[in-house]
Amino acid sequence: MADRVKWTAIVLTCANRQWAGTIQTELEIRQAKGQIDPGVLLLTVEDPKSSVGSGGATINAILTVTEYLSAQRGYSIINPDVLRESKVLILHCGRNYPYEPCGRAFITLPASLTSPEYDGMTCQLDLLLKNLTEKLAIKSPPGIWVSSTDMILSIPENAAIPWENSDVCVITVPSTPKYCRNHGVYKINTEGYVTLYSYFCNMIVTDILLLLDACTYMGVDSGQPPIQLSLFFDVMLPMTSDVNEKEFVSGGRSGVKGQALVAGSDSMMKTMRSARHILWQNLHNFKIWACMVEKGEFHYLVSCPLDHEAILLDCPYKNNFHKSEITWQGVNHSLVQDKSKVEDDAILINSILSDKVVVCSKSIITDCQLGGRMEIGRGCLATGLCVDAQLKTDLKKTVKIGDYTVVQCFRIYLSTLEKTVNVLTTHGKFDRVEAPMYKSTTTFCNNPWVVFLNLTGIVKEDLWGPDVDNDNQNVLSARLFPVFHSSEELGLEDISWLHGELEDPDQSIIRRWRSSWRLSLNEILSCVNMEEELRWKKTLFYNVSKIHIRRDLLQSSHYGFRSIYNSAHIDGFSQEILLTLDQVAKECQGSPGIAARTLANIADVLGCMATTKGGLRSGPAANKSWARAFHKLEKGNLTGGVDALAQIRASWLGRPDLLTRAARHYEGAAAILIRQAVMTAKENFKLGICEAPDIGKWVTAECPARIDVAGGWSDTPPITYEHGGAVTIISLKINNKNPIGSKVRRIREPKIVMVLCGYNQEDTSVVCEELSHLENYYQPHSPGALLKAAIVCTDIINLDSDLSLREQLLQNYGGGFEIRTWSNLPQGSGMGTSSILAGAVMAALLKASGKSCDRKGLIHAVLYLEQLLTTGGGWQDQVGGIMGGVRIGLSDAKLPISVDSIDLKPSEDVINAISDRIILIYTGKTRLAKNVLQEVVRNWYARNPQIVETEDSLVELAQQCANVFIDGPIDFEKLGDCLNRYWELKKLMAPGCETEVIASLMSILRPHVYGMCMAGAGGGGFMYAIAKDNIQRDMIKEVLRNAKIFKQDEGAEGSVIYDACVDTEGLQVTVEE
Repeated sequence: MADRVKWTAIVLTCANRQWAGTIQTELEIRQAKGQIDPGVLLLTVEDPKSSVGSGGATINAILTVTEYLSAQRGYSIINPDVLRESKVLILHCGRNYPYEPCGRAFITLPASLTSPEYDGMTCQLDLLLKNLTEKLAIKSPPGIWVSSTDMILSIPENAAIPWENSDVCVITVPSTPKYCRNHGVYKINTEGYVTLYSYFCNMIVTDILLLLDACTYMGVDSGQPPIQLSLFFDVMLPMTSDVNEKEFVSGGRSGVKGQALVAGSDSMMKTMRSARHILWQNLHNFKIWACMVEKGEFHYLVSCPLDHEAILLDCPYKNNFHKSEITWQGVNHSLVQDKSKVEDDAILINSILSDKVVVCSKSIITDCQLGGRMEIGRGCLATGLCVDAQLKTDLKKTVKIGDYTVVQCFRIYLSTLEKTVNVLTTHGKFDRVEAPMYKSTTTFCNNPWVVFLNLTGIVKEDLWGPDVDNDNQNVLSARLFPVFHSSEELGLEDISWLHGELEDPDQSIIRRWRSSWRLSLNEILSCVNMEEELRWKKTLFYNVSKIHIRRDLLQSSHYGFRSIYNSAHIDGFSQEILLTLDQVAKECQGSPGIAARTLANIADVLGCMATTKGGLRSGPAANKSWARAFHKLEKGNLTGGVDALAQIRASWLGRPDLLTRAARHYEGAAAILIRQAVMTAKENFKLGICEAPDIGKWVTAECPARIDVAGGWSDTPPITYEHGGAVTIISLKINNKNPIGSKVRRIREPKIVMVLCGYNQEDTSVVCEELSHLENYYQPHSPGALLKAAIVCTDIINLDSDLSLREQLLQNYGGGFEIRTWSNLPQGSGMGTSSILAGAVMAALLKASGKSCDRKGLIHAVLYLEQLLTTGGGWQDQVGGIMGGVRIGLSDAKLPISVDSIDLKPSEDVINAISDRIILIYTGKTRLAKNVLQEVVRNWYARNPQIVETEDSLVELAQQCANVFIDGPIDFEKLGDCLNRYWELKKLMAPGCETEVIASLMSILRPHVYGMCMAGAGGGGFMYAIAKDNIQRDMIKEVLRNAKIFKQDEGAEGSVIYDACVDTEGLQVTVEE
């Protein structure tokens, strides 16, 4: 993140009292989303009275923030000293703006802040704050910054800010003389013109606040009449050297020239002079220094549609920030659906177009929902429109908005009706809205006023009352726009008539217009309900988001939505997102993979709602309240299951801890559907018939271990069937033996005897004489669970049969089975022990029972078995253990899962060279794969961009690594580089998998090896490395033995170096003679 100013407080002033609470909420939302640092005091300060001026608003804001900071620091009275080490930013919201209902600060821009955590609309306020916080104020000392939000302050990305400490500083930029004449200049010691953007006051002005309380809330609360002070001509002017006290106090150099708010009020004139005298006495000794930003630009947002259009079509902020921070798009967070069309050079912001809406060149559509048949002409501006339902259903009727027309919808609160209503307005893009209509050059809807009046039949008296003088009769003051009619509905038809797109042959429209309650644009702007306007914007934003979520889930796109979910919680739209996801999940009957991802997304929404207050996401998910919903999912009743989950969820939303627990149960529900998706692999497990060995004859199945040298994690469900997988694998004998095996024989007694030979543990015996003894096969920690699952998977026994276990065994096999298993590797080794053991058990069971299956089928059978066992797991382990040799396993992004393995066929010399150089070290730490797997799957389902990119890299690396073995004599340096890159990718997939023990071991080995990696998920288990030359293992042992880590770290004391060599045969099944 870029350097940022640590503001003490940020204050927004606003003239509209009704807006203060909404603006305060918007500031707090930005703080919650990380755009404003935590701990910054946020205040929205309403002007104490109208027309107190920018100076009065500034002084009132300073007084208010000083009072809050004084209270915050334990003072019982206002203490100006609280400002001396504070950095305070005061932003003035300014006057109404015709082209954004919420004011210039909230103009929505065609830009998106690039944040992995949050999403939302980007407005003028956001980028102004970003420029001030990350550029202009970085080097400034404590003090008070004051800025308007009525302008765009463009500071290019690498612009120099020539900061110098001073009493008072103004930020200036170069501009043309013509532009400066319209907006003011500074005369500075180097002759030239500059334009004021914002200004920094490094002074403590609180000493004069109480003397000027007539422009603060304290003065109002004390009953004093307000005074109007200009920031430029009253507060800053006395600090310049070219003005004397007499001129200043008299108002001769002031913008308001000492005029009282009430014309002819001598007392007010006297009050103003007294206030200026106080200002002179306190401020004249300060000096203003101009900080010239040579590459900066200033754009004041005047009430002109052409200027508004210009800042959206080619926004001055575009070169201010690196593309990694902000993206600019013509169609920004919007949807163009059905047969709708938007020209390439048009702008669409936070809008939805459906049916057949055409937006022509250079038009700008903001915060609109449009449907039906519409044609928006060239160069138009439309904001806030929501098309009437009638228009959407009448697709034979085309509504046209003529070229260069402005059409807007405002949500205004009418106190007389005590409700908020929508009002449509229109005018022409070339209209000078503030110019009086009597001037020959002024227009309405781009036509001279006289032409407009003749076309419509409207007369001047319809628009302005006798109390409005000629100079004030303009577009802003004309009562043109119908708000309410006693008996008829008002809509786009009335606006189309005004801008000349609709004729009125029977005079019905003008009669309705005349009999309607109408308001002027100025009156409409003064009644805007800001809360409702922002709610409409956000509703559209989340409607767009919901459509994106639905589409991308159903199309299995690799887009993530966590930033939307985080923002929805802050903005209050989580429930709508949840309902959308419920509906998507119910539409996934027959697509368990998509349904699983959708339920995992619901878990993500719940986790975002809990924030960090609900505990860890990983945890148990077997609360009895959720059992009925889980049962429905297990039985394939997806719709019923989703509805049942939602019903339970509704009562778990009240506290963060309940939200987190609900998220865990949704992940548990997703796991059920993942199992169903992976179980489609059974389609590739075809059983045949073979001759069964005699009773009492042992069938032995032995397998090598495996190491994954590139591509791991891409074989893990759901990643493997959503992304596609590729893993390069080497099969290994350990201490010159296959370390994993099982043997099975038929016995005469109709029971199943299991003997589990543990690694450095006592043997465990399990005897099953009833079907019920096998029914706990899905509980992986119960004794013999893997063997029981193997019996179910291979159809040795049918648990749903009406026959008892004894009857099935006698009828089908003439007796029972004795099964023995072993592994000469420690548990949690990362060498694929359990999956490979499952393959060995099933191979022996099948042979002993007179059944057969090829090796590819057995690979898929293990996938199926691990789902029965509820442990999950990928396919790389069994590919290595069953197939043997050096191989690359491959699977496509589809269901049913289908795994192929390609023998890379390295030469015997290459195999021997690998065996000579490979070093296999047990770290002494057992890896903990389950929680790691949960976190990886969670991040994958969230489509964390880093995870998606890492998965792409894993698959690509597996293919590169395979080529190392194929391309002639092996290049061990390249192979070592693959291992090192692979380990870096594993650390991205599962942060924390490199423990201190592992890091220390790798540091010791690094000088002696080309590359190294942990087997499996990491975090413990086995490490393997490729030596630089034929270093004897005894030499490596000596290096490790002399390392301090073995003497100091308890975990490393159990480390063991194993002899390893490449196995080329894979699964070996033999029958006792």
